[in-house]
Amino acid sequence: MIRSLAVPVLALVLIGAAWGATQPLAKVAVSEGYRHFGLIFWQLVIGALILGAVTLLRGRRLPLGARHLRLYLVIALIGTVLPGLASYSAAVHLPAGILSILLSSVPILAFPVALALGIDSFRWRRLAGLLLGLLGVALLVLPDSALPDRAQAVWIPVALLSSLCYALEGNYVARFGTEGLGPIETLFGASVVGVFIAWPGALATGQFIDPRGPWGAPELALIVSSVLHALAYSGYVWLVGQAGAVFAVQVSYFVTLFGVCWAMIFLNEAYAPLIWAALALMLAGMALVQPRPRTPLVEAGTLGQNAQGS
Repeated sequence: MIRSLAVPVLALVLIGAAWGATQPLAKVAVSEGYRHFGLIFWQLVIGALILGAVTLLRGRRLPLGARHLRLYLVIALIGTVLPGLASYSAAVHLPAGILSILLSSVPILAFPVALALGIDSFRWRRLAGLLLGLLGVALLVLPDSALPDRAQAVWIPVALLSSLCYALEGNYVARFGTEGLGPIETLFGASVVGVFIAWPGALATGQFIDPRGPWGAPELALIVSSVLHALAYSGYVWLVGQAGAVFAVQVSYFVTLFGVCWAMIFLNEAYAPLIWAALALMLAGMALVQPRPRTPLVEAGTLGQNAQGS
């Protein structure tokens, strides 16, 4: 029994560590002037190449019917492009650790979205989790919060828009399905469609990143973040198949904790006691709203889009 649990638990930790690193890497990627559309474009290109290779190795193909293209478009918009716009914009102004803490709000925000869509029923336990999560956010935005700069507080709602998009994405998949496709094929198709959305945006705004270099820390951070995201997502899908969705969704705790730890180690970020209190409240709220076997608030696909987020 111990041996049978060892591999899934190790995978859970490694996947969380990889996804958690994408938040500090996003902070590095925007550190010298790169902005959302250019970063999203190359993130999608790299992700499409890796997920496309995985799809081919699995002997699958990408359906291109009208209903599949509609699915790819929706997932691309609410799973990568829109949350990427929000998260990369917030990353310019907020510490990476704060971004990781706010990312834990995805399952918390998923609960009221699920109620609104009629795919879940009211539970006091989840309401308590939602309230704890809101209290954690309040510790970050109230006048006496411990943010390094009070002006940063206005960017917390922007970062939360990213989490809201992921919550919408997970519930969209739970409500409408993926047209019979697996999560790898769905995200591959969404990445391809997303490339054609982000490309004109990058060109029109002057944010296109020339891949010919010179390459420095921001370029390398973008590449490493995109590769980690695609590999971690593929690992997450494998873990769902091996240990079940309820076990695998616990990766969200490790994503948050590793995101904070990597930011402290590699970016020398330090946090006041109120920020640690906010982290504790967010994790407690996440625990209360996490799904039970028959109520998947966070589908395979939600965490995968960014833990940069993406």
